[in-house]
Amino acid sequence: MDQRKDKNLKIKKAKIKDVPIIHSFIKELAEYEKLAHEVISSEDNLKKNLFCRKKYAEVLLGYYDNKPVGMALFFHNYSTFEGKAGIYLEDLYVKPEFRGKGIGKSLILQVIKIAGKRNCGRVEWAVLNWNEPAIDFYAKLGAVPMDSWKIFRLTGDKIKFINNSQIV
Repeated sequence: MDQRKDKNLKIKKAKIKDVPIIHSFIKELAEYEKLAHEVISSEDNLKKNLFCRKKYAEVLLGYYDNKPVGMALFFHNYSTFEGKAGIYLEDLYVKPEFRGKGIGKSLILQVIKIAGKRNCGRVEWAVLNWNEPAIDFYAKLGAVPMDSWKIFRLTGDKIKFINNSQIV
């Protein structure tokens, strides 16, 4: 897909055979973020959601010396203000021993290129407040924190409760 100046680094679009790698990166990222207890995804649901007819997300994999060492998982969203689709970067992960080699930067720049080709209005992502290395990295790219916005989330049991209650 894309080769950077470092000939050891390649960025490729993930294929169904890459699901075990993707799943392992998701678990490694969750460990780093101290959220491993929240991971309930499986290789089967990744296959179903990433490689079916209606794909819910896409994945780019970073290879260094032909070894998978990182990923960017993203999907489209929509901005009513922009009147355009955007891209939400759900996960950007590089194995710790390969950080500092430009892999994360290459992955996110490839996502940004895809957004440009698709005429997207924005690329967005979230970062944990304590993750200073990531915050500094994103700031160097020119990204700005959206401090005036707070993320809210409903998950599994709460979604079921609302759907089964009189609230709806």
